[in-house]
Amino acid sequence: MISRVVKDNGGEITAYEFENGDIVSKAQAVSLAKQGNIGGVSISTSKKGEEFLKSLPDGNKSNNLDSLPIIDDNEIY
Repeated sequence: MISRVVKDNGGEITAYEFENGDIVSKAQAVSLAKQGNIGGVSISTSKKGEEFLKSLPDGNKSNNLDSLPIIDDNEIY
């Protein structure tokens, strides 16, 4: 399950952190989701043609990917 996200300066999610502490890029996460290894998400395609993860609707906005805590760059590097 995804617990936190990495966002770029424009607010776009670029990577995801799982509960076990592993951090994967957006492309890696999409690949994992296609294999059925990430629950609670679907794959969507942006207007630019890029695939990304989207939370499955459950009526709780607090667990949407965009609402998850953001990882500080200092925690990654």
